[in-house]
Amino acid sequence: IFFFFIIFNRKTGEPPLVNGWIPYLGKALIFRKDAFKFLLDQQKKLGDIFTVHIAGRYITFIMDPFQYVYVIRNSKQLEFHEFADKMASKTFDYPALSKGKFPDLKENLHRIYQYLQGKPLDVISDHMMKNLQDIFEWKCSHATDWETEKMYKFCCSVMFEASFVTLYGRVPAADGHKVISEIRDKFIKFDASFPYLAANIPIELLGATKKVRKELIHHFLLQNMTKWLGGSKVVQARQDIFEKYELLGDYDKAAHHFAFLWASVGNTIPATFWAMYYLLRHPEALAAVRDEIDHLLQSTGQKRGPTYNIHLTREQLDNLVYLESALNESLRMCSSSMNIRISQEDFVLKLEGNQEVSLRKGDWIALYPQILHMDPEVYEDPKEYKFDRYIENGKKKTTFYKAGRKLKYFLMPFGSGISMCPGRFLAMNEMKMFLFLLLARFDVELVENKAVRLDNSRMGLGILLPDVDIAFRYKLRS
Repeated sequence: IFFFFIIFNRKTGEPPLVNGWIPYLGKALIFRKDAFKFLLDQQKKLGDIFTVHIAGRYITFIMDPFQYVYVIRNSKQLEFHEFADKMASKTFDYPALSKGKFPDLKENLHRIYQYLQGKPLDVISDHMMKNLQDIFEWKCSHATDWETEKMYKFCCSVMFEASFVTLYGRVPAADGHKVISEIRDKFIKFDASFPYLAANIPIELLGATKKVRKELIHHFLLQNMTKWLGGSKVVQARQDIFEKYELLGDYDKAAHHFAFLWASVGNTIPATFWAMYYLLRHPEALAAVRDEIDHLLQSTGQKRGPTYNIHLTREQLDNLVYLESALNESLRMCSSSMNIRISQEDFVLKLEGNQEVSLRKGDWIALYPQILHMDPEVYEDPKEYKFDRYIENGKKKTTFYKAGRKLKYFLMPFGSGISMCPGRFLAMNEMKMFLFLLLARFDVELVENKAVRLDNSRMGLGILLPDVDIAFRYKLRS
């Protein structure tokens, strides 16, 4: 009786509570089955602010996109990094940074992200472009006639190796491709368990996942990494920082490197798949993007044959408005991240329109941008793929409206505020370069006509995976 009294005893100013009848689980099962539908149903019943009991957590959802800014700018009372640190340390098996053993380590690692912005971004993007071309040439240069592959497997193979070599360097062994393929295969096995680890399910209950994780981490021990050639400055800077902390063991450092790899490719690979899939499903989109690519090559005097190296500046990449719009549209349709903050104290969150929300210390506050991405008031026919949705009068479109008011936030695949992905600029460049090279050098088309749907098992965790793979074929363009 006392248990039920506590959870139903709402204080003045607290949002309505959706509790569920199953102790501890609350609404976890129905939320996991289809979070999007569940949240829309609650919004219709309860309005734009409500709290849901999910697996022992009380999560207050802010559904009105005009209120997002009030959550995002309250970074002092609404914290993210400690929550992310706890989740990552448990998932990737390194000691939590927030325990005080490693003073300033979190801040020092965060400063390193300067290597993924500005001029350093140009350097790492140039390396990525070269590595992508080398891999395409190694993998596809013999495709004078049609070659058939599974699309997700293809994207995974190319993007994983290009990202690995760009960040960590080349494996000098004669069978370097094979070594990276073995790491990739283990990565895929671990990645399949990621949603369960993120849900705080003990790794001991997840079959061989613990063994696979340990094997992956061992690849990143210092004696192995020192053999790799031509790694990036961002990884080298991380290594240098780890060496300053005596309490950080060799295994712990390796686990951090593995976590960085997952952060680099865990969402980029499925996002690349969806961008490619939607282009191939929509011939008019494919034609428009390819024309834009061909025009750029022609105007810069570059050739698109397999033996010619293509060079793109950041400005040239940014000016490919159809490519960027098509990519943004696929991100809108496949991203399902939940932006979480933790209340650091009992306080009243002040919102637009004199609204107030009373929060307790430890409460979770969540934004769920997929609701915004699929809002028909913001995006006409939101379930339809429109490759030019982010173009207006031949330029990038950055103004979107709801109820006649301009939105500050309209596309949020990379999170928001303090939780925004620091590698988002590199990720966008990587995906653009992959699509650029694919369409510049190959004729590509789907072999199967089946529809590929979103696999909802990662709802709230980033880019959703496809529920099935699909065959496509490619050959060198004449």
